[in-house]
Amino acid sequence: MLTAKDIMTREVLVVAPETPVNEFAALLAKNRISGAPVVDADGTLVGVATENDLIDQKKRLHIPTVAAILDAVILLENPFKLDKEFKKMTGTTVADIATSDPITVGEETPVEEIATIMAEKGAHTLPVLTDDGRLVGVVGKTDIIRTISAKG
Repeated sequence: MLTAKDIMTREVLVVAPETPVNEFAALLAKNRISGAPVVDADGTLVGVATENDLIDQKKRLHIPTVAAILDAVILLENPFKLDKEFKKMTGTTVADIATSDPITVGEETPVEEIATIMAEKGAHTLPVLTDDGRLVGVVGKTDIIRTISAKG
């Protein structure tokens, strides 16, 4: 059974939280990748930024539905979601747009489980961590597709 360590990309391009969004976009385009782990100065994983995060910056702001009851205006949607969406759309650094609590996998995670996570969670860039939390690789959609095509 293949695991993350068998298919992961070991030479991982990482970005710092303070990297400007336009530099991050250029890095993705230049290297033809869809995302990158975000690491702090100590090399600790603090998030994942993807091309979807960049695309979110260009979308229209969704105005929440409200209801007026007895002269009170009530938001029918979570105001924290609106705040998060607005911050992401106006962000200037990777820290502003990245997912700060990324889904990760271990080196021994089976490929089938990785594919399931990607399909069910919509995650397309999964950092691979050792048991002590050290970043050792990344599994992307391309790695899964490469594995499928090799079996053919």
